[in-house]
Amino acid sequence: MAKKCEGHAVGIDLGTTYSCVAVWQQQHSRAEIIPNDQGNRTTPSYVAFTHNQRLIGDAAKNQAAINSTNTVFDAKRMIGRKFADPNIQKDKVLWPFKVISGANGEPIVSVKYKDQERRLCPEEISAMVLTKMRETAEAYLDSPVEYAVITVPAYFSDSQRKATRDAGAIAGLTVMRLINEPTAAAIAYGLDKRAGNCSAERNVLIFDLGGGTFDVTLLTIKDKLFEVKAACGNTHLGGEDFDDRMLKYFIEEFEKKNKVDISGDSRALRRLRNECERAKRTLSSSIDAFIDIDCLFKGIDFSSSITQAKFEELNKDLFEECIEIVKECVTNAGIDKRCIHEVVLVGGSSRIPKVQQLLQEFFQGKNLFKALNPDEAVAYGAALQAALLSEGFKNVPNVVVCDVTPLSLGICEKVDIMSIEIPRNSSIPIKKKTKYGTVVDNQSFARVFVYEGERARASDNNLLGRFVLSGIPPAPRGHPIMICFNIDEDGILNVSAEEETTGKSNEITITNDKGRMSAKEIARLIQEAKIYEAEDREFLEKDGAMNDLDDYVYKMRKALEDIEMDKEKIGDAIVKAKSLLDDHKEQHKKDVFEKNMKDLELYSESLNANLKNMILSYTIF
Repeated sequence: MAKKCEGHAVGIDLGTTYSCVAVWQQQHSRAEIIPNDQGNRTTPSYVAFTHNQRLIGDAAKNQAAINSTNTVFDAKRMIGRKFADPNIQKDKVLWPFKVISGANGEPIVSVKYKDQERRLCPEEISAMVLTKMRETAEAYLDSPVEYAVITVPAYFSDSQRKATRDAGAIAGLTVMRLINEPTAAAIAYGLDKRAGNCSAERNVLIFDLGGGTFDVTLLTIKDKLFEVKAACGNTHLGGEDFDDRMLKYFIEEFEKKNKVDISGDSRALRRLRNECERAKRTLSSSIDAFIDIDCLFKGIDFSSSITQAKFEELNKDLFEECIEIVKECVTNAGIDKRCIHEVVLVGGSSRIPKVQQLLQEFFQGKNLFKALNPDEAVAYGAALQAALLSEGFKNVPNVVVCDVTPLSLGICEKVDIMSIEIPRNSSIPIKKKTKYGTVVDNQSFARVFVYEGERARASDNNLLGRFVLSGIPPAPRGHPIMICFNIDEDGILNVSAEEETTGKSNEITITNDKGRMSAKEIARLIQEAKIYEAEDREFLEKDGAMNDLDDYVYKMRKALEDIEMDKEKIGDAIVKAKSLLDDHKEQHKKDVFEKNMKDLELYSESLNANLKNMILSYTIF
């Protein structure tokens, strides 16, 4: 448990399109959403720059149409990623602001501020939004706010989590904890049920479809214990993707009607995007929506409409992907969908009727839980977590959250074997230590490659990072090295290696260039693991036979070095086996290695008992 802080601590839902801040009110024994200076309970995650000022929130979004190139949004979709990321490349085509590659390959936003170019990383943009949230809370509480619990998507990578922490620090906040958004929503749900005197064990699925990210989490809740059974999601799927589909549809319609392409005009696109977002909201409660924009482009007015059916057709594949992710989560949890007591809707996009219909059909007509405000539930849960980590609060419901890691984590062992250290859906925080051995005599250093995924071959999984442990003393192969995997409460992974006799060690906190897998890639890897299960099993069996032969060759060589005898005959057998291991081993099947193993054993039968015993005495760690 993190050290408790003194003073005000708030919960912040840092969203892709809107953010929200809440604080625990001790006198009322509940969390309260804090309205901003405009009286709104949520604040647009927008930052704008003009020739004389910086605007954040409602003021920034309100002037976006006339200052589109200097109005930045979607920082959450950039944070912790690389410029070369396919999602960044896809999004920047529709962003009106300029995004370029930084010195280390990170995305950098280029804007004009006070008539000068200014380059900002996504952490800085997010920090500005967090600053707005902090100032909103300080105005409401009439005192400084230094501490916060910030929510992140369950499928945020380690680099994205660390970048979010950095944004909090830039905003002048001490981030006590990062908490997964669906888990925070589950806390809000649990408190709502507790208020209704419902303390029985319940399996609850949190369906969190927001503006830019999508998470599904299945928890078992009993009294104060919130145990996550499985989590799935996509950090690049949400309401903005639905807006993009509608935007492209209207761009094509405008071009078809007027023979003019507006896709290169950032101001026209911003105005049209605003109308698409408004129309999407309208379609949640109406069968059609209208768009009417004066002088959209080159003096041409644009009027059109879109039906709920057309909107659903444009986004059919995205809606279906949401349900596929739900199926994956239920399967991973190992809980029959009929045993799920409640399906809780969170996130503004969960209001879309077609999404609710598909979800209800999947759960065979089960009523969906809509009592929580989908825009505020996450901040509500974060505020409770902040209160629990703070000093001086009384009557705060004491909840215990056990979250999970979405993919198996491990290292590459021997010949491309994925050695799993932390299995998928293990509860976090978690720490696991395992002894490994050097693979050659007198090995002076070891390379540690850290992977995530479900395949038997390490190279078929996602490489998270690598580091080198040097200074290993001369020793026969099999000399022990301790590898430690540690995932903290924020879900950030640290891997270390230590040679215990010398105390030499090295470690890495995973912030690699490539970043963690997207949920779509994770789903693909899990599916591949099923499809290629037979292939993986064959590979493991072959590798086992190959390693047995390699170990036996090593033992025989060591034994022959220590005695005087005619080595020619046995030496030929070793050379033959060693040649098989060194050359074209990928072309051979398991039975080839097994046959050579039997040949070596037959040769050893002709040797005296003393040599055979020596061979068996050379153990490999």
